[in-house]
Amino acid sequence: MAELLQGWKRTGYCAEVKEEDVGKEVLLMGWSGTWRNLGALIFIGLRDRTGVMQVVFNESFTPKETFELAETIRSEYVIAVKGVLAKRAPDMVNKDMKTGAYELHATELKILAKAQTPPIYIDDDLNTQEQVRLKYRYLDLRRPSMQRILMMRHEMMQIIREYYAANGFLEIETPILCKSTPEGARDYLVPSRVHPGKFYALPQSPQQYKQLLMLSGFDRYIQIARCFRDEDLRADRQPEFTQIDLEMSFVDMDDVLAMNEGFIRTLLKKTLDVDVKLPLPRMTYKEAMETYGSDKPDTRFGLKFIDVSDIARQGEFSAFKDAVEQGGSVRCINVEGGVDKFSRKQIDELAEHVKIYRAKGLAWMSMKPEGMQCSFAKFFTIEQMNALVERVNAKTGDIVFFIADAKDVTACTALGALRLEVGRRLSLADDKKFELLWVVDFPLLEYDEEEKRFVAMHHPFTSPKDEDLALMDTDPSKVRAKAYDMVLNGNEIGGGSIRIHSSELQEKMFRTLGFSKEQAWARFGFLMEAFKYGTPPHGGMAFGLDRLVMLIAGTNNIRDVIAFPKVQTAACLMTDAPDTVDDKQLRELHIRTEE
Repeated sequence: MAELLQGWKRTGYCAEVKEEDVGKEVLLMGWSGTWRNLGALIFIGLRDRTGVMQVVFNESFTPKETFELAETIRSEYVIAVKGVLAKRAPDMVNKDMKTGAYELHATELKILAKAQTPPIYIDDDLNTQEQVRLKYRYLDLRRPSMQRILMMRHEMMQIIREYYAANGFLEIETPILCKSTPEGARDYLVPSRVHPGKFYALPQSPQQYKQLLMLSGFDRYIQIARCFRDEDLRADRQPEFTQIDLEMSFVDMDDVLAMNEGFIRTLLKKTLDVDVKLPLPRMTYKEAMETYGSDKPDTRFGLKFIDVSDIARQGEFSAFKDAVEQGGSVRCINVEGGVDKFSRKQIDELAEHVKIYRAKGLAWMSMKPEGMQCSFAKFFTIEQMNALVERVNAKTGDIVFFIADAKDVTACTALGALRLEVGRRLSLADDKKFELLWVVDFPLLEYDEEEKRFVAMHHPFTSPKDEDLALMDTDPSKVRAKAYDMVLNGNEIGGGSIRIHSSELQEKMFRTLGFSKEQAWARFGFLMEAFKYGTPPHGGMAFGLDRLVMLIAGTNNIRDVIAFPKVQTAACLMTDAPDTVDDKQLRELHIRTEE
């Protein structure tokens, strides 16, 4: 490359030229994009990460040998061009380009690397299957939209570091090879060569290490941490991901929330110029579930739930009556003006949609101008139907959807999924709005029907609320946690808790989770031992960086914000990872594979 450049050095980036550069010689380097040969004129769109500069080769000012060399350029050649920056004629200005008022009149040219015809177009209007894009990810990343997203990610990481450093946080790295403590998602395991038969785990989060840092006296810790979870993927989930991990000592919940509200306000202001009013509203988990059917409610639109269980049980409709009598509920949403927006076929589609969330069916009441149509009216008296109409405030033009279930949580969850689907179909959520809130007072525990025991809703180091401590012995299901999630437009972007800092309470938590003392010490003994030596009250949280970038960049695909992501099978299409290894490597690790 030194021979090719022969001392040539860029004077700057393509899209960073200024008015004062006009008339001066500049030297730009990048990839050839658009290419037009008009005979005596050749136009090339020279592209680097900042944008595109139009380069003009003209027989009137470009030396003959340079012009002839320019005729050989094709798409995605890597070139260096020296020339004079000129202003375009007013009628030739391209307002769609950052550099649309300028062009480079080329006098010298070097072709630094030739390129074969790329298998995908380097263009934002690309209409190529994602699998092909991911196989040639290095080409996909040349596209301006992808480069903008990754540059925004970089900018966000600088804001993160600046904000927390200004607030006294120390950036400390924690190990990637750690001990497997199975309680949560499945670990990625790494076999040890020097300890035959033993394994490291890749961290699902730095949770225990950051708590140990609090014991060590580093009262404010921050890390942009790589984390790993071997679980089934979704559109917004990757097996390896990045979180903004932080912990604070000598704090209560209000302190942690205030610190991180300040962060999100700073981040949105600096990236999108969005003003966030503080303090953020808080909603209890119970209210979120009973009003929106989700612990991450999208509050950009209404469709709040209405509980009609007391009226519904009065009729003879068994789906309603049985659900309430078995301890469940009947809830509904009133889609105002929705009569003309949902055909019978579309209602049937919605009924199939809620079955995904274990709902047994979908009932409806349509307030048409010619009169009410209802899927269950024949099971109710006129007075009972009037009471329902009044409760849900149904008017002509409205359509009301009902879901009933013997388990209240199922009714709420299914209706929450319906609410989001209706909101999506009717475009009820304003994409330009940024609705933030905290969800607080989560249950500490949830019962696992398969394992027949309680499991931690967040993780086993989460502290119960002081006023609920007595319930740990009598009714663990009713214990609330000092836990909190930050929600943005229906997406959980971060969560955390105040931690248990008493070894006695931590042991009690493990007992409640069904661990014997021996099991608890085998898995978490190092942390429980550390708690004996003076542990400050502490708490923290973690933001999902990938999801934050996704939301701020305005894409709905988390793979767009990660340079080299995996697909839904946790495979890399570009490198073919995971792959087999040779027998020698396996023998060194004392491992044998089976078909």
